[in-house]
Amino acid sequence: MQRPTEFVRDQVTAVKETVATAAAGASTGASNVASSVPAVSQVGEFIRSQRNAAEVSLRELARTAGVSNPYLSQVERGLRKPSAEILAQIARGLKISAETLYEQAGLLDRRSGTAGTVAAIRADEALTERHKAVLLELYETYAREHAAQAAREQAAPRTAPNPNSQEETA
Repeated sequence: MQRPTEFVRDQVTAVKETVATAAAGASTGASNVASSVPAVSQVGEFIRSQRNAAEVSLRELARTAGVSNPYLSQVERGLRKPSAEILAQIARGLKISAETLYEQAGLLDRRSGTAGTVAAIRADEALTERHKAVLLELYETYAREHAAQAAREQAAPRTAPNPNSQEETA
């Protein structure tokens, strides 16, 4: 079983690789910029919806996240693409997990498991963001281990026990 620190380290590595790939891809041409506009708009819309749900003003979120009002406004409108660091600061200001914003921005693959289970955990208002993160981590670990076990069982040769064979007992 993967320990939480290993899981987080793997996730950070995956995000860094995704960011590096995106940065390399952005330098190849303007066609990539056009394809990233929906992701920018999507994360901006998500930030706005989370801010409205938390009943936090744009100015207050900008202050708690450590970014300027105009910049945050441009992010929400899809005019700017925030870095992973800025997304983490915004997530901190919204009191949500940075991973959630990374997923919305396309920097991190969605968690494994059924979307309904993940959505139910995220939507539960009785849970803090820390509790949600721990539950999602545990759920993903169980789902991953279950999938690995199923794969091992499929790969293992299926031999029926022979009732006529006698084993020595000591």
